Amino acid sequence: MEERILRIITLGIISWTTAFHLFRKFLPKRSFEFCNRLVSTVHATLAFTLASLSVEDWTCPVCPLASRPSPSQMQALAVSLSYLIYDLICCQFDKRVTIDNTIHHLVSIVGIGAGLAYGKCGSELIAALCITEISSPFLHLRELLKELGYRDTDLNLAADILFAVVFSFARMVFGPYLAWVTLTADNRLVIKAMAVGLQLVSAYWFFKIARMMNYKLTKRVESKNLVNTEKL
Repeated sequence: MEERILRIITLGIISWTTAFHLFRKFLPKRSFEFCNRLVSTVHATLAFTLASLSVEDWTCPVCPLASRPSPSQMQALAVSLSYLIYDLICCQFDKRVTIDNTIHHLVSIVGIGAGLAYGKCGSELIAALCITEISSPFLHLRELLKELGYRDTDLNLAADILFAVVFSFARMVFGPYLAWVTLTADNRLVIKAMAVGLQLVSAYWFFKIARMMNYKLTKRVESKNLVNTEKL
């Protein structure tokens, strides 16, 4: 891995950690998770922007396959790798550590790290970054709204629906295609394995999100029916 990329990763870890502590200092009444989600929202926005700007050909975002990452792609991947390392460590200090989220972080870290170390799979990794991060701001928004007092409101439900739609479309429409082209291209075995792992985690989360939305929408309909019945 190039020394320049290692410097970006090191500086990134320090920067994300500093941002978290600043949020904790200026928002003392907010929870640990709230401040970490603010950092995550900043990263998601930055990562998607950098990844989008580094796409070489929007008529074929995953082309050329199994290619060496361009300097801008390496920078985008290094920034996200630094965040994933920060977030993996940060989440261990939170009260709600989940196995699926930890696995997702480890898979992503190994996948991006392998791509940077071997100098391969630049286009595919950038496409994966766009697919995974496009729904992240909506994921964090729905949780931030809950702590701000908007739990079980129309605003929170709208955020839930928006997140579910964007996540499902990105991860379950474009995700399988990206996994397939990564598997069939001339990539290292570890990168192919991480592509499969990421898609499996995405499928698991998709079914959890589908069950959540079914529950919330059913609950909302039943609540409205009950109100209408009481008015009669």
